[in-house]
Amino acid sequence: MSTRAGKDILTKDPNHTGSLGTAISEAVELATTTPNCKYTLGSVLNHVGLHQTIIGLEAEKQMAMAGEYPDIVIGCFGGGSNFGGISFPFMRHNLKDGKTTEFIAAEPDSCPKLTRGQFRYDFGDEAGYTPLLPMFTLGHNFKPSNIHAGGLRYHGAGMIISQLIKDGLMHGVDIPQLETFEAGMLFARTEGIIPAPESCHAIAATIREANKCKETGEEKVILFNLSGHGLIDMPSYEAFIKGDLQNYTLTDEMIAQNLAELDKQ
Repeated sequence: MSTRAGKDILTKDPNHTGSLGTAISEAVELATTTPNCKYTLGSVLNHVGLHQTIIGLEAEKQMAMAGEYPDIVIGCFGGGSNFGGISFPFMRHNLKDGKTTEFIAAEPDSCPKLTRGQFRYDFGDEAGYTPLLPMFTLGHNFKPSNIHAGGLRYHGAGMIISQLIKDGLMHGVDIPQLETFEAGMLFARTEGIIPAPESCHAIAATIREANKCKETGEEKVILFNLSGHGLIDMPSYEAFIKGDLQNYTLTDEMIAQNLAELDKQ
């Protein structure tokens, strides 16, 4: 960490492992102190989620070609752009046409802002450089566990998705790290594609829903977004195979303590 924000974060906690919130703080500071440098914020902002709807629009056409329509749409969730991208085009049919598709955002058990965070105004970065945003959050000073899904280690959630979840039109599920890698291994063996650790969260959530259908005897069309490959994440798979990975679960006390810090600022 070479910026003032990064150095301040390390001064407060020399063992800080960094997060997306940390990276945003450093990027914003670098942009504001470097001539002719521009920085555009990502996942949590509305224009990014709307731009990513190309994912869902393409999926909508593909589903039509197959003569199907999803009963459930699933995506992994960090800031929200890839989940919003796959979900929003189908959500419009729930709102306009009376469809009843269920939307599930799969997040890490170690960073459960959708399932255990609060909807409130918070900064999008750790240092507080961004505007305050209305979103589900664990607090911008939240220090996520060092799981092998870097893109999901983020304290907050996209504003549109946060409002849709607040209104009960979508919901989140939190998944332990070991379950995600088990799902990724199964997917690699059956489909021949090694998924990114982030994407494994969506796969794990999909397997959960498929198993529910097995138990109830229901037939459902499940659409999930495979958001990235894991070819540069092989060391994390190796660690899983060796048994070196573990789950990280936050206690209610830890979450409450972190959110209480927001009231002091």
